[in-house]
Amino acid sequence: MLIETLTADRALAVVRAPRIDDPVALCQALVAGGIRTVEFTFTTPDVEAVIAAAAADPHGALVGAGTVTDARTAEAAIAAGARFLVTPGLSEGAAAVAREAGVPIMLGALSPSEVMRALELGSAAVKVFPASAVGPGYLKDLRGPFPGVPFVPSGGLHAGNAGEWMAAGALAVTAGSSVVGVADIEAAAWDAVTEKARAFTAAAAE
Repeated sequence: MLIETLTADRALAVVRAPRIDDPVALCQALVAGGIRTVEFTFTTPDVEAVIAAAAADPHGALVGAGTVTDARTAEAAIAAGARFLVTPGLSEGAAAVAREAGVPIMLGALSPSEVMRALELGSAAVKVFPASAVGPGYLKDLRGPFPGVPFVPSGGLHAGNAGEWMAAGALAVTAGSSVVGVADIEAAAWDAVTEKARAFTAAAAE
């Protein structure tokens, strides 16, 4: 489900905020803008409650957990209802929990060696992070030895460069603060979130 949805939408929303009062409305706003996969990160206070609320909406997004750094956070995310996990780097503990639970995980990697290890650990897709440090040309180079690997760059992506990353061979691109900004979340500016999501997905499709 994760890979199929990312392939169709070309985008994944990453939500980091000090407070998320209405995760259901936030997810609905993103879905309306064409982003059906939403990652709530463990840098958000009480993220388990946020994930549980969003995941309970039968008409909402495919909800997952990000900034999963170890087995403990992986277990907490799955218990809350996360349907996929994302890590900033390689975590054998998190990967083991995901495998046991049958939940897809996207492990973070940057170097070729890290990509190889992520694949060995069963990563459904490989998160290229921090993408802003290397640029789309680096992803194109990675695709040489790893032509069939689904890569999802994360960090510093926006509507202005999403298309470049897709052209370099990304499966999908991550929409962070440029689409889901803290100010819009605090103001419950859901129409603004929808419009930004729509612009981002349009740019990724070009």
